[in-house]
Amino acid sequence: MKLRIFTEPQQGATYDDLLTVAQATERLGFDAFFRSDHYMRIGEGEPGPGSTDAWLTLAALARETSTIRLGTLVSPATFRLPGPLAISVAQVDQMSGGRVELGFGTGWFEEEHRSYGIPFPPVGERFGRFEEQLEIILGLWTAEKTYSFEGSYYRLVDSPALPKPIQRPHPPVIIGGVGAKRTPRLVAAFADEYNAPFRTLSDTSEAYARVREASAETGRTVLLSAAQTVCVGRDQAEIERRAAAIGQDLAGLRAGGLAGTPAEVVDKIGQLGELGAERVYLQVMDLSDLEHLELIAAEVLPQV
Repeated sequence: MKLRIFTEPQQGATYDDLLTVAQATERLGFDAFFRSDHYMRIGEGEPGPGSTDAWLTLAALARETSTIRLGTLVSPATFRLPGPLAISVAQVDQMSGGRVELGFGTGWFEEEHRSYGIPFPPVGERFGRFEEQLEIILGLWTAEKTYSFEGSYYRLVDSPALPKPIQRPHPPVIIGGVGAKRTPRLVAAFADEYNAPFRTLSDTSEAYARVREASAETGRTVLLSAAQTVCVGRDQAEIERRAAAIGQDLAGLRAGGLAGTPAEVVDKIGQLGELGAERVYLQVMDLSDLEHLELIAAEVLPQV
């Protein structure tokens, strides 16, 4: 089981905050540093300091780290055209020496689209565009010569299909979500990894079963992972303090996340492993609490 640190900088973090956490992630022995891809705060609270761009952030971190994997969970297809996104991810892969992964989704947060003038089509069209983007991005990365594409939403004519990423045949593609039909089909057709985000063990098990069934039809093997909010403390008081710091109900965190003592969290991670998860993304909400990361690295990471 690999543990990855997953951050939500739109809730209030500068690039310097992210750099500090990413370098701690590497120093403490975690497998990867991931971030969300949003342009404004989700929910109530102070909007400052404002969000940072995900791929600008990862490009910079590629030069400030040396071993950890880097990626998004997840970049919305609504934010970028497929050709420029393929170029950005390939370039960051080169800058990192082949350590990048693309978490990719349809986009869902309508308010940020309105706020920054980004088109937000109906859900059916978003899925249609998402599927074409997946095909285009992978096509550009793997094309041996020029690449062309004719779809309902995008048309590419004799693209040079450059630059190429270092990782061959391409950087891993991660698709998340718990949709019962379209998501498993797209995972089975395009993804290297399926991520079940913030779900109970029962819901995660059902989502994995759907992906396994769809993948069996395509003959592809897809790695399974989960994302869970993490809140670890040595005793009840420390656990409660950390839950309060991120404005979360501790009972809810225990039921639907990774909350409790190190032993409790190790047990829950073990249960995810029994379902088939090979990676767990630890959603860390308080980026100023580096002691939290140190505790997880010292007392959870060695046991999984």
